[in-house]
Amino acid sequence: MRVILDTNVLLGALISPHGAPDSIYRAWRAARFELVTSTAQLDELRRVSRYPKLKTILPAHRVGTMVNNMQRAIVLGTLPPPPDGMNLHDPNDLFLLSMALAGEADYLVTGDRHAGLLQLGSAGCTRIVSPVSFCNEVL
Repeated sequence: MRVILDTNVLLGALISPHGAPDSIYRAWRAARFELVTSTAQLDELRRVSRYPKLKTILPAHRVGTMVNNMQRAIVLGTLPPPPDGMNLHDPNDLFLLSMALAGEADYLVTGDRHAGLLQLGSAGCTRIVSPVSFCNEVL
């Protein structure tokens, strides 16, 4: 099973060690599913983790360790353009849909209720679910 974790889920795993995002991240580390990521997402993770409000609660070494761990995932290089007709409230998340299709992901897990991903429910064969739903269905 192939899974994409939205950057907000990855950051959530670092921020709260007892929540659903952390359970999902630990499940991947225990080889319960294949993680699909991309160079674009790894760049986003590095960039967002440096935002002032996150920098104070996320030590750089923990983010660095996560990025290093994710290098062992399925890392997509160049992503295809996002699918036509997919409109999101946050167009910066369109790359996640491209990742889902290019990586043939079974799930895209996101905690962002405002971007529009969860409202789509699916993209191609990829189900789009919240972290809690993923835990309930898969873990």
